[in-house]
Amino acid sequence: MGILQKAISLAKERNLDICLASTTGNTARSALNIISEINYTGRLVVVRNAFGSPQAGENKMSAETYDYLCKNGAYVVTAGHALSGCERGISKKYSGIYPVQIIADTLRMLGQGVKVCVEISLMANDAGLLQYGKPVVCVGGSGKGADTVCIITPAYSSSVLETKINEIIEKPSLY
Repeated sequence: MGILQKAISLAKERNLDICLASTTGNTARSALNIISEINYTGRLVVVRNAFGSPQAGENKMSAETYDYLCKNGAYVVTAGHALSGCERGISKKYSGIYPVQIIADTLRMLGQGVKVCVEISLMANDAGLLQYGKPVVCVGGSGKGADTVCIITPAYSSSVLETKINEIIEKPSLY
C-alpha cells in the first residue's frame, strides 16, 4: 500500500480530514484519484507554496492544476511557510537564528516530512480550512514526493506550541 493510499484509508477509517503538501499538484492529483476509488468523503486540503518561487509572480503549481484541484473538490491553500516565511528573510539580512527556525530544525530531527506535516497543518488551520481542535491526517515529504504521514491537532501559527503531533504513522528512516 502506497503512502497516499495509507493516509486516505486512515482518514476514512477515523473520519478525519486530510491535509496534504503538494508543490506542483502531482501528489494532490494522485490523492484525488485514490479518494474517488475508495469513496472517501472527508475534506482534502492541499497546501502549496507561496508565490515567488521559482521567480517573483510565479508559483510551481500551474494555474491549470490549481483549477483542476478546486473543480474536483480539493481546497487549496497558498501561503508563506509557517515555519520559515518572514523569519528566514530576517535571519538572512541580520545573520542570526530565531525561535521559529529552532522549532523547524527540531522537527527536522524527526524527519523533513514531520516538519512539513506540522507546517502545512498550521497553514491550513490559519486559512480556516480545518476544523479547529480536531485532529487531521497530514501528508508531507522532502521535495521528492510524499513519504510521511502524521496525525496532528494543529494550533494556529500564532500559538504554534499548542500544536500536538498525536501519531507519526509513517516516515522514512533517517539513516
